[in-house]
Amino acid sequence: MAIDRRDFLKFAGAGFATTLTGLAVPRSALAKAKVGKPKVVIVGAGFGGATCAKYLRLWDRNVEVTLIEANDKFYSCPLSNWVVGGMLTMKDLTKSYKGLRKYGIKMVHDRVIGIDSDKRNVTTQRGDKISYDHLVLAPGIDLMTDLIEGYAEAEAAGKITHAWKAGAQTTLLRKQLEAMPDGGVFVISSPARPQRCVSGPYERASLAAHYFKQAKPKSKIILLDADVDIISKGPMYRQAWSTMYPGMIDYRPNNRAVRVDHKTMTVFTEFEDVRGDVLNIIPRGRAGEVCAMAGARADTAGIWCPVNGVTYESRKTPFVHILGDSVATNMPKSAHVSNNQGKICAAALVEIFNGREPDPYPVIGSTSYSATSDHSSGPIAVVMRYDPDKEAYIRQPGGGASEVGDELNFEYMKSWAENIWADTLG
Repeated sequence: MAIDRRDFLKFAGAGFATTLTGLAVPRSALAKAKVGKPKVVIVGAGFGGATCAKYLRLWDRNVEVTLIEANDKFYSCPLSNWVVGGMLTMKDLTKSYKGLRKYGIKMVHDRVIGIDSDKRNVTTQRGDKISYDHLVLAPGIDLMTDLIEGYAEAEAAGKITHAWKAGAQTTLLRKQLEAMPDGGVFVISSPARPQRCVSGPYERASLAAHYFKQAKPKSKIILLDADVDIISKGPMYRQAWSTMYPGMIDYRPNNRAVRVDHKTMTVFTEFEDVRGDVLNIIPRGRAGEVCAMAGARADTAGIWCPVNGVTYESRKTPFVHILGDSVATNMPKSAHVSNNQGKICAAALVEIFNGREPDPYPVIGSTSYSATSDHSSGPIAVVMRYDPDKEAYIRQPGGGASEVGDELNFEYMKSWAENIWADTLG
C-alpha cells in the first residue's frame, strides 16, 4: 500500500520537507495531467533526484519512475573534505543504489545526450529514447573551467584539481597533499557566490591544516577567496584557525583567480601572483548540461534555472522540473536542500497526477555541518518559507550558525550524514 503523503509529512523528522507550499501550479500542467499511469523520468541520482524518485513511488505506486544516472555508484560530496584531511577514504563515501530497487524504480545507468521538450522524450548515449509526462533534472553542477585561463591544460597535466565533485579528484588531491614536502604551500582558490556548499573551501582549509599540524607542521595554506569575507560560519572558522592552526592559514579575501600556470605552479589573481606546491582551484559553477539541453538555463546570465517555487517546474520549459544545485534560488546549494526539494517536487507531482493543486507555501529546513578538525564541528541551520509575492524562499526567525566547533556537533555531523544517505538511497 502506498504511504499517504499528507500523513507522512506530519511525522517527518529533521531533513524532511515539513510543509509543502508555494506559487500555484500552472493551470496547463493540471489540465494536461495524464490519465492512467503517469511517466516521470529523472536525470541524476544525487540527493535531489534519488530522493524524488523514492518518494514519488512511496506516495503513489501508480507513477512509473525511470531514474537515469551515469555512475553505477553514489559518491557523497558531504564529508569529502574528510578524505582531503585524511580522516576517511572515498571508499567510505561510496554507496550503492540497490536500496532504491524495492520501491519499483527503473534504474538506467547511462548518459542523457538529448532532450526533446516538445515530444517529451530524452535520448541516452546508448541510443534509447525514453518518453515522459514530466521530466525531473537533478544533475548537480558543471564547472566553468574556461573562465580561468590555463585551467584545462593544468588539469589535463594532473597538476591541479578542483575536487568539487566527489570521486577521483578527491583522492588525487589527498595524494598530492601526502606527497607535498613539509614546508610546502597548499593554495586553495574559492569562487564567489552563488556556489555549491559555500562553507566547503573553509572546511577544506581547516582539515588540510589539521593534517599538516600532525604530519607537515612547517607547511602553509593560502586561501584565495573571490568573496569579500568568509560568508558561512565565519566566527567558527576564525576561532578554529587562530586557536588550533595559528599562523598556518593565510586567508586572502576579494581575490579571484583568473589564470593558472601549471609549469610554474602559479595562480594569478586580479591583484597578485601566488605560487604553491599543490593547487586546488575551484571554478565557478552553473546548472548541469542537461538543463541547457532542456532550455532551462534561463536566468539573465544563462547560468542557473529559474523554477516555480511549489513544483520546481522550469519557468522556461513546461513539464521539466529542476532540483538541487542547478536551481536559480537564494537557498543554499547543499545536500540537505536538494533532499528537501526532491520531496517537495515529488509531493507536487503526486497532487498534479491526481487532479489536485499542490499545497501552497512550501517550507524547507536546511542543516549543514562543517568540521574544523578530526573531533570538532559546527552547524548552520535555517528554515525558509516560500513567499509567492517575492517569488523566493524567505528565511524564518531562529536558527543560525555555531560560533565554535565542538565534539558533540562532530558526532551529530556523522549521524546527519548517515541519516541523509539512508533517506536518499533507501
